[in-house]
Parts: sequence; C-alpha cells; structure tokens
Amino acid sequence: MISYRSGKVLIVDDQEDNLVLLRKLLEREGYRDILALQSGAQVWEAVQDFGPDIVLLDLFMPQVDGFEVLRTLRARLPQDQFLPVLVLTADGRPESRQRALALGAKDFLTKPFDVVEVSLRVANLLESRAMYLSLQGENRQLNALVRSRTHELAQSRLEVLERLAHAAEYRDDETGEHVRRVAALSASLAHARGLGQELTEQIERASALHDVGKIGIPDAILRKPGPLDPAERRTMQAHTTIGKKLLEGGRSEFLLRAEEIAYAHHERWDGRGYPQGLSGEQIPLSARIVALADVHDALIHERPYKAAWPAERALEEIRRGRGTHFDPELTELFLELELPS
Repeated sequence: MISYRSGKVLIVDDQEDNLVLLRKLLEREGYRDILALQSGAQVWEAVQDFGPDIVLLDLFMPQVDGFEVLRTLRARLPQDQFLPVLVLTADGRPESRQRALALGAKDFLTKPFDVVEVSLRVANLLESRAMYLSLQGENRQLNALVRSRTHELAQSRLEVLERLAHAAEYRDDETGEHVRRVAALSASLAHARGLGQELTEQIERASALHDVGKIGIPDAILRKPGPLDPAERRTMQAHTTIGKKLLEGGRSEFLLRAEEIAYAHHERWDGRGYPQGLSGEQIPLSARIVALADVHDALIHERPYKAAWPAERALEEIRRGRGTHFDPELTELFLELELPS
C-alpha cells in the first residue's frame, strides 16, 4: 500500500524556483520518488512512464497550461484509474478554482502556499489513492473468486447433465456408446462443413447431450420392442422438450449449443419434424448436423424395436432423406465421409 513516503510525486511548474522549493519540502517530509517537469506538454508521457501517485500542477504555463493538462488526463486515463491532482497556482480567482475542479483536480491551493498545508494536502490525497488502490485489489480478488465459483458451479452442473445423458442412454442402449459415436460423427461432419475447430469441438461435446431428455421417458415406451402408438409417440417426442428444460438457463456457448441440439435434432428439412415443425435453415445448423449422425447411428445399430441395418441400406435411407428429412448440402457432405459400419 502507498504511504506518504513511498508515493511517486510528479511536480509540474514552469518556474524552476517553485520546483526546487516543492522538491525540498517533499524530500524533508520523507518523499524520495519525485519527478519535476517545467512543461505541461511532457505530463502525459510522464504519467505513462513514471506512473505518479499524485500530480502537483501549476495552472498558468506557456504552450500547454494546467487546464489543458487536466483535460488530457481526464480524456486519456481509464475511468477506473484514480490519479489525484493538487493544483498550486497564483491565480486565486473563484472561476479558475471552479474550472480546475470541474476538469478533475481533487484539491486547490493558491501561491504563496503554506508549506505545512501543502504537506498535509499531499499526504491526504496519497492516503485516498492508497485506499482506492487497496479497494481495487480487493475487488479484483473478489471478482476472481466469483468467476472461479461460477466456473465450478457451471462445471458441476455440466457434469450432472452429462451423467444424466449417459444414464438415459444406458436405458436405451445397453452399451452406452451411442452418444460417443454420434459425437464423433457430428464432429466429422462439422469439420467437413468447414465450421472451424472451436465450433466443431462445441458441437462434438454438446451432441453427447442430444438425448438427455430421455431420462424423463418411461422404460415401457423407451424399450418397447415394437411400434409406438400415437399416445406413446407423443410421449417419446417430449424428450426434446424435456432436454431443453434441463439445459436451458446456461450462459456458456457450450450449454446454449447443447440446448439447441437437444430441442431441434428431430426437426426435418421439410418442416414435418418435431417439436416446433421448423423447416430448412430455421433449424439450427448444429441440430441439422446431429440429426444426420443420430439417424445413421440408430439405423446401423440394434434397438429394442429393430435389428441393425446393413451399411448400404442405411446409406440409401440417408440419401432418400436428402431435402426432405435432412439438409441437402449436409447430406452430400455426409455421404462423402468415411463412415463407421
């Protein structure tokens, strides 16, 4: 923390006698880090290089006066940076005092000044600066702690959701590998679409939560070995809405991506999907990608209601869905991938 002995003092006055007097006064009080300038034009560079904790500023100087210095400091200093300026001037007019204070000066003394009063004003302003910097440091620590706790909470929530997703998957796929295969295939398609590494990785990870809503679907429907009746189909379709509700409220890009995938991966390009009946590019790109990976994996693997399809039959079904079930462009890219059998 800054003390009156360790604070850096910048003195700006075009009269060398004043500079000498102020330096001697401050050194007698224990200040050791002092920079004296005779030109207001040098102040901003000195603020950047010297890093003063207080500025003692004369108002009336040739070329760049104290008022211009105050305007420059106010315009260029970050809003969260408190640099006190003590004006020392022979101009005691109220309008000059008011103008200086309006431009950001924190205190104002007229020449000839009382040395004791100057010393006390400098010490008080440096104490204010020290308290400000201390508070800034505490705020940074608090903000860092809040960010850390927020991240921990987000990670905990994500871990719970991923565990739920795997729990749901084990009820529908005894190996629990469906979500991993869909994630890998979705990443391959996203890469082929040229989405870039960051978005591709988001889709790969988020796709693992595409069926998290199945945790709310009864086993009697989820594992039924035959076709579902209309009421059962409506219940099964609700897993998209359940998934959205489980994932909504997240602020991270990953959770937002996971929510849109869980909610929209059963939409169809022709608008005949669910739950919203979206069509074409109304369907989020991430969901259109996962839809292809999800259907293909379901086709080539055994499910309670069907046997695994041969690879060629599954590809023909994907090809047949181009422009009706699936995004035409993505379908072409998908069919060019090296697919698992």
